[in-house]
This record gives sequence, structure tokens and C-alpha cells, in this order.
Amino acid sequence: MNTRNTPEKDLIRRIRSAGAGNSRRDSAVRLGIGDDAALFSPRRGYETILTCDWFLEGTHFLRDKHPADSVGWKCLARAVSDIAAMGGEPRCFLLSLGLPETHAGWWLDEFLSGLRRATRKFKCPLAGGDTTRRHEILMNVTVVGEVRSGRALLRSGARPSDIIYVSGRLGEAELGLRRLRSMGQVAKGDSRLRKHLYPEPRISLGRWLSHYGMATSMMDLSDGLSTDLTRLCAASGVGARLEASRIPTASKSQRFGVKNVDALDLALNGGDDYELLFTVRPSKTNRIPRTFQGVALTAVGEITRDQTLKLVRRDGRKLPLHARGWDPFGTT
Repeated sequence: MNTRNTPEKDLIRRIRSAGAGNSRRDSAVRLGIGDDAALFSPRRGYETILTCDWFLEGTHFLRDKHPADSVGWKCLARAVSDIAAMGGEPRCFLLSLGLPETHAGWWLDEFLSGLRRATRKFKCPLAGGDTTRRHEILMNVTVVGEVRSGRALLRSGARPSDIIYVSGRLGEAELGLRRLRSMGQVAKGDSRLRKHLYPEPRISLGRWLSHYGMATSMMDLSDGLSTDLTRLCAASGVGARLEASRIPTASKSQRFGVKNVDALDLALNGGDDYELLFTVRPSKTNRIPRTFQGVALTAVGEITRDQTLKLVRRDGRKLPLHARGWDPFGTT
């Protein structure tokens, strides 16, 4: 048995420290890093939710632009958002990490700092994973979550006449990315970059909608409203009508300094917002607050029987709504 403190063992030790939250008394992780596999204890009366997400250099982040701590935060936030989108709560996660030896020092420390903050914020401890050496930086995050039995919110539950809601403002993350690309030195404290660098999945909102049976369907907005609404409608076998004037777009202060900005286009087709898209029966809309824990909830349209998607412009014109958000296999 090799007991030397090898580079890989040292790396694993440092990663393990990022999952210090595993010692929580209410943690679902009975056994974490250090054995062949982790042990997870589901709770009675709950269903387990499983999701995984890639986070790749050059595709999801830029090594020379994105602060390492934001990469650590965001790789977990993205995957946790899938749990929130089903009305669940995250319980633990697995991390598979590949990086070059040149980034196993300060960059890794900063990455783990951001990851550690995310594990505490989302109450989602690290249970294990894998490491390897690569020329580029890549990671895969698998999150285990739970939702009360029979309460999971799916994409397939929308019905004609349901009202379509979104949380937060849309397009701010894409705007942050454009600003980041144009900057020389990235200022971590720049609030205009926060939505892009440190997104916060709407765990509490998703759980509230699930617990009180408020929503008929739900998903998170990761690839843009035009694309994600298309997916929700396809799963439910319905169509939709969106009101352009109601869609919450990036504020003027957010847009300041970025050229050629069409706020509505960013809201429809920009990705990475990690807000929630959900539908509500008309009889329950009076129970949906204008804000939830400081996050705006906005009715932006209606589900239709006709299986087409329309956008009603501010001048009243109705135009086809095409899916023009993020597509990893797209041509643009």
C-alpha cells in the first residue's frame, strides 16, 4: 500500500476540505470521500432526484477571464438549479475534475474556495468524485436531491389556459458575459457581473411551489427563454403565447457600457440565468406573490391549445417564437 503523500493524494486532500460540510448532523452522506464509494441515506417519504452537468473550459468558462472561485461556485450552482426546477432540495454531490498540473496550485485553491462557499450556501456537501490530469480544465458535477413523494414538478404538466411565470430578470447573465469579454481586468466585486459569475439557483422558490401545489409544470432557464419554453411546451403537448411587454429584462444600469444591446433579445435567447420558468392554473394566480424572498415573479404569457409558440410584440403584432437560445450542437 502506497502511503506516500503523492501529488494526487494531496489534491484529493484539498478537495476533501472543500466538502467540510459533510459533518453536518442532518447530512444525507453517511460515508464520504476516502472509500471506494459514498453512502447516501434517503429519507422516508421522499423521492431521490439525480442530475449531472458538464462545465468545460472554452464552452462554459474562459480560463483567462473567469475568476477561479466563480468557476467553483458556478459548476455546482448550475447542477443544483436542476434540483430546484423539480421542487426539490439538494442533499450531496459528486465532483469529477480534470486540470493541468500548472493549475493544481493557486488556481485550484481559488476554485475550491468558491466551491466551498457554494456547498454551504446550497446546503449540498461534497460526497466524492474523481480527479485526473488534462490539458484543458473540465469538471462534471452529479447532484443527488430529494423531493416529497408525488410532489416533483415536471415539464410535462402544463395545460391550456395556464399562466406562464418567470422568476427574476432575464438576460442579465448573458449581458454579464458580454461585459466580461470586453474587460481587461475582471473586478470580482462588479455587481453587473454577479448574475453571470455567481448565479443562485431558486431552491426555496421551487420548494415552495412544490409544497403548496402552486405550479402545474416547471423547469429552470439555463439555455434562454425561447429555447426552454419550447422544451416545456413540447413535453406538455401544448403551445404558448408570450407578451413581450411583460418579460422582465436587464435594467438600464446593467446594460450601461455594453454596446448594441437588445434587452428583449437577451431575455429571450440569452442563457445562464438559472431562474425558474413555471405555469400556474388561472384559479391560483392570486396566490402567487409579486416577489418571493426578494425575487420578482412575473406573469409573461399563457399556455395555448394550439401547439405553436407566439410572441406578441409591444405594437400588438404576433410573430412566431423560434428557439434561438443556447444549443451545444447548434451552428451559431
